[in-house]
Parts: sequence; C-alpha cells; structure tokens
Amino acid sequence: MNHRILFVCLGNICRSPTAEGVFRTLATDHPDLHVQIDSAGTSDWHVGNPPYGPMQDAARARGYDLSTLRARQFTPADFKQFDLIIAMDDSNLSDIEKLRPAEATTRVALFTDFAPDTGMDHVPDPYFTRNFDQTLDLVEAAARGLLADLAG
Repeated sequence: MNHRILFVCLGNICRSPTAEGVFRTLATDHPDLHVQIDSAGTSDWHVGNPPYGPMQDAARARGYDLSTLRARQFTPADFKQFDLIIAMDDSNLSDIEKLRPAEATTRVALFTDFAPDTGMDHVPDPYFTRNFDQTLDLVEAAARGLLADLAG
C-alpha cells in the first residue's frame, strides 16, 4: 500500500526533518510499505535552509543523514498531496488545522500518538531545549509506532 506522509514542526530545521530522516531510514526495514515522505514547517523563517547543525550532528551520530533536506513551509496544498500529516506538538497541530481547506479529509495526528509508552504528549523542540538526544529518542519511538500502525 502507498502512504504519503508529511511531518510538520515550527521551523522545519529540527524535529520534522529528523522525523523525515529517521522514518525514511527505518522504513527500509519494511519493503512491503511504499511511502512518500516529506517535512515542512508552519513558519517561513528557515525556508531553503538545511536542518540545524547540532540536530544534524546528533542524528548523524545515530546513523541518520539529514544533510540533503531543506526547510519548506506548510501550505493548504499539502492536504491534497498527503494522506497523513503528523504534527510535533499541539501548536503545530492547531496551525495546520487553521489552514485546512473545507473539503480536506486528510488525517492529522500528533507524532507522539504513535509512541504512547513514552508518556510524552509532544516532541519538545531541541532548538530551545538543547536536548537533541531526547528528540531522537522520541522520534525513533514514534517512527517505530507509526510503521507498526501502517503495517498493521
């Protein structure tokens, strides 16, 4: 089955590109799943920029390469392009829903919904927390949960 998934955070330089990179890597263990993956930010602050350097460094240390990714802004057209839009926190979720076209039926969820055992209701932004390993831990757990959900 084909799945078109968009990961969304605020600036598209930490959490959502990390989710894209981690999910893309982990999805290779599920050759029966055909996925199109992208990421975006609800703001336009970093459009065209690569992921934040310290986030890239932390991801690279775990075997994830984010270097080819570039930030882009979420748009209402994304509701047509993707089957599932995944927000990193409630603020992102709210910003996404504000742009939802009336006819759009695309599912929108929080990434942590796929990692209930973590006890977290959002993925904290490491740009502010500086805790890049925590972000990677949560993203890996949620990506595994999402893969299980899609395969199930």
